[in-house]
Amino acid sequence: MNKKEIAEIRRTFQKGKHALSAIAGCYVDHEKKLHPQECRKFLMLPDEMQRKYEEILRKSLSGALGKNLHSLEYTPEQEIEGEGQKMLLALRDSGLSDEELLNRFYRKAADHYDYGENYYIVLVYGNYDVPGRGTDDLEMEDASTEVYSYILCAICPVDLSAPGLHYNAASDVIEERAQDWWVEMPANAFLYPAFTDRTSDIHGLLYYAKKPEALHGEFLDGCIGGPSPMSYKAQKETFQDLLTETLGDDCQMDVVTSVQEELSDLVQEHKDEPDPVMITRPDLRRILENSGADDRRMEQFDTVYNRVAGEKTAFMVNTLAPKSVSVKTADIRITVPPDQVSRIETKLVDGRKCLVIPFDGNVEINGIPAVVGQPFRPDAPDGEDGAGEDDDDTAPFDEGNASGPGQKI
Repeated sequence: MNKKEIAEIRRTFQKGKHALSAIAGCYVDHEKKLHPQECRKFLMLPDEMQRKYEEILRKSLSGALGKNLHSLEYTPEQEIEGEGQKMLLALRDSGLSDEELLNRFYRKAADHYDYGENYYIVLVYGNYDVPGRGTDDLEMEDASTEVYSYILCAICPVDLSAPGLHYNAASDVIEERAQDWWVEMPANAFLYPAFTDRTSDIHGLLYYAKKPEALHGEFLDGCIGGPSPMSYKAQKETFQDLLTETLGDDCQMDVVTSVQEELSDLVQEHKDEPDPVMITRPDLRRILENSGADDRRMEQFDTVYNRVAGEKTAFMVNTLAPKSVSVKTADIRITVPPDQVSRIETKLVDGRKCLVIPFDGNVEINGIPAVVGQPFRPDAPDGEDGAGEDDDDTAPFDEGNASGPGQKI
């Protein structure tokens, strides 16, 4: 699923859309004991309760693709041999009306979702009358193409509220507020089947994780029966390992900065496209070659890629392109925007390695305007006003001097 398709389904979880038909749930305590809730028609819920559930469902489809949201596809082996997809399909087709099937799903979820505390499994069933679209990409409500039937499952932590005081309007007094168990926004969720190309795709699903690293692979594998995605952090770390092992000790600063710039350019170039931009092994090879990677090192690139990442692994560019680039030495860290990283140069000055950053305008240190070079003193003898030719304006980075005068840092 892409951003537009996710947003389209998300918009149905609001007042007046009424795409939801049924809702069921199960409270799971810290001992994994099940407390199933009655399956009800969604529109029979009180208005305020509907709004609360809709907020949970919208949150289940929020965040960035590749970070919080993952579009997953079942492999043929998982569909044939596994039980996860079959159970989800049966739940969808039953409209959540099969109590035995619901209880079996709750049990399977509780057995494989390792949380350690109380949580509430929310299950909804919906039917979305997919409107057609004209050549101008505008929706035509009276030209429906199909009905997209789905289930959405959200796993919401249930925590004890904090003690405190509150105002009792009836008695007009401030009094102690009773603690209660609150259902929080979902930690994990999934939508099945996927809504791909604005149609039902029973071979895929959309998975949500509030915390990008809390994917709960055992739940994905043992209950949903789908593939575990590479987490946001794992993608970045694997990519860094690829560059480190490919470039090795011959890794030049201009090669690394060029790679970062090209990734940022790709994000900007495709920022208005709904589908995430992916880079595969041939794409990364091209980026490295264009960035000036050593030909001898590139001879081993395919071998390194297959070993470190896997032959068929693709990376989402949005997870790799930095919002800022950090250049670190033993004592100094310099952070710059990706489109400015090429301005940082390395030079040998008096036999010492230095970082050089040309700049225009003024300099600020912690918000304080600073003079570049020594201030001019009209009464100073010649050569003592800081403007002489013998001044050394270069600060070697290996001594931790990041605020030296002039254009050298």
